[in-house]
Amino acid sequence: MIDRTIYLERLRPFYDSPLIKVIVGVRRCGKSVFLRQISSELQASHPDCFLIYIDFDDYENKHLLDPDALYRYIASLQDEHAEAKIYLLFDEIQNVRDFELVVNSLNAAENTSIFLTGSNSKLLSGELATKLGGRTLSFRMMPFNFREFLQFEEDQYRSENNTGNLDHDALLQIYLRWGGFPLVCAQSNDESKRVVLENLYSSIVLRDIIQRSKISSAVTLENVLDYLIANSSVAISGNHIAAALSDSVRKVSAPTVYDLIRSIEESYVMSKVERYDIRGKKILAFEAKEYVCDLGLFNLRKNRVKDEWNYILETAVFNELLSRGMQVYIGKTHHGEVDFIAERDGKRCYIQVAYLMPTEEIRKREFGAYEAIHDNYPKYVISMDPLTAHQDGITHIRLIDFLTDESLLVMR
Repeated sequence: MIDRTIYLERLRPFYDSPLIKVIVGVRRCGKSVFLRQISSELQASHPDCFLIYIDFDDYENKHLLDPDALYRYIASLQDEHAEAKIYLLFDEIQNVRDFELVVNSLNAAENTSIFLTGSNSKLLSGELATKLGGRTLSFRMMPFNFREFLQFEEDQYRSENNTGNLDHDALLQIYLRWGGFPLVCAQSNDESKRVVLENLYSSIVLRDIIQRSKISSAVTLENVLDYLIANSSVAISGNHIAAALSDSVRKVSAPTVYDLIRSIEESYVMSKVERYDIRGKKILAFEAKEYVCDLGLFNLRKNRVKDEWNYILETAVFNELLSRGMQVYIGKTHHGEVDFIAERDGKRCYIQVAYLMPTEEIRKREFGAYEAIHDNYPKYVISMDPLTAHQDGITHIRLIDFLTDESLLVMR
């Protein structure tokens, strides 16, 4: 089991906060295991605490899906252990009808700290925050990033009594193809990985989108989702998608497409990234891009047959930035755009992503993306070139170094 250290470090300062800790992310990215890791840390650091862990996907807890039954059960335990610090850890809480009313009541106890996980932003980080008057903190989890993937592979390698070092470059190729869903990483061959991905995709579509968003046309949803995944990192338009999916028999409207995109985003399969006008210092409400949460899904549903490496690298960099807890925008200049503006804690940097830069013309194009930006924030170009070539104060980083060494990206 891999410790999700980057998320634990982000959450630890709030272990005893009266704010409700909400952990969200796409299905099967590791939220349940992460919640158990939190449980272990709490029990180790607070040996006298009283901790309750409930998985609402577990049939054994079916009787607690009724909100009245859940409230009576937990409230009685709160009364019984009124002198202790109480930690409530609820996994997939959205399975409980009117759960936000129950959580709000349970959170009124001063000695109680609550942690929730779920796979739908509409129910957790959105509606819950509204109904609880903003008394929530939301933390998004992703599938394994490359550092976690390496740790997983190294643990597997050592458990098989192998010696020596793993080839990180070869593992990067595997990661860029199959992604970082823990269940997929655990498979020993490509066919098993593909089968697990297919079932994971079906589970996301059926449970986290169709059922929870009450989608009437599963076929249209899958077509829109396939289109978004296959075009990860490309500017999207509801009108263009509607036109692409319509034919002489079936018509798909742009409003329908936008509704489906919103439901897909709420399941955390795709993330919308808005454009930011660097010169005007404002967010632009058009030509947003969508990025798939995991490259395994991209390779499963892609429809391109060539020129896909730039899309893969851009998606890999974006997901890495998200895993580091950064806010990400596309940078718009009056000459063009920079792939990413990354912000965190009031600090910023710019990132341009390229597959390879074998010619002077390509290097000039990628580094030249910064010509219209005259501020002093750090500027980077990330590529898969074997050697780096810094230029005009712009730092060039190899993709594998960026993914394995967080300290290479400086923000100020």
